[in-house]
Amino acid sequence: MPSTRQSLRRTLAAAVTLLALTTAAGCGTDAAAGGRQTKELRYQGSVGQVTLPELAADLGYLGDVKLNWIGNVTGGPADIQATATGQTDFGGAFNGAIVKLQAAKAPITAVVAYYGSDAQTFQGYYVLDDSPIRGPRDLIGKKVGMNTLGAHAEAVLKTWLVKGGLTPAEIAKVELVALPPVNTEQSLRQKQIDLAVLGGVIRDKAVAAGGIRTVFTDYELLGAFSGGSYVFRNDFITRNPETVRTFTTGVGKAIEWARTQPRETVVARLESIIAKRGRNEDPSLVRYWKSTGVAGKGGVISDREFATWIDWLAQSGELKGEKPKPGDLYTNKYNEFAAGGGGA
Repeated sequence: MPSTRQSLRRTLAAAVTLLALTTAAGCGTDAAAGGRQTKELRYQGSVGQVTLPELAADLGYLGDVKLNWIGNVTGGPADIQATATGQTDFGGAFNGAIVKLQAAKAPITAVVAYYGSDAQTFQGYYVLDDSPIRGPRDLIGKKVGMNTLGAHAEAVLKTWLVKGGLTPAEIAKVELVALPPVNTEQSLRQKQIDLAVLGGVIRDKAVAAGGIRTVFTDYELLGAFSGGSYVFRNDFITRNPETVRTFTTGVGKAIEWARTQPRETVVARLESIIAKRGRNEDPSLVRYWKSTGVAGKGGVISDREFATWIDWLAQSGELKGEKPKPGDLYTNKYNEFAAGGGGA
């Protein structure tokens, strides 16, 4: 397997090249003739799970803006690269991945947080009950499975390893393996990997099955925080500001609906969405839902949620030159919760 840094550089280079070609071809298909704003948003979903935009649409919070599902994606970096290159209209990823893609000159802006970590919902780093792995140094020479490289799971893991006193050379000996989330637990139990990064309902289902234990969690390491955001291309925002506003505030309303409803009510709604969309999926994952994990009300983004990863990326040598400012990476302009309006 090539190193994470080499793989990421090639991926970002390809994304930026494709973005340039898309722009040169006249990237303006998102706005209708006569300057009317688009009312249909292309996006990628996740197998057996319901995204916040899908929940917002089902609750009626997107008004006349419709979602057009074009397929599924397993990792955030690939999702926002699809947005940057015009294959989709919005995508979501770990905030550190957004920093990396913007540093590669992709003209995207984060508009609303959509996942995070709290006492109920977090990413955990798990081993089998009989594993000798207890601390950072025990991972040297071991394999770690995660949904995608160069994103949330890797950044948190390496932050933990650094805090555990490992040198860059020692950290390089920890082998990272990209696995689809639905296969990660099985790979751990079959001892194909030594440690598995599990989050959300997939984590809860694995824990309920027994036989695994927690080494650490991102919540224990960093406290409560929003970890990822939805992004749009800058040209799309310029052409369709009201559509972006409807989407952003609608997602914010869905976050607050989920925050204030009984868990059973949210789970029932998620199950009904999966049943109605007819994608031949297993609905069992959503039965373990606990919270969105989003820290800010209505998905409002804070500087801290980007500054943490800007600093980490700079220290690890992933960012060259002057560090970007958090405020240059995101905007709360289109989120009515930022103005204290509650999205009403």
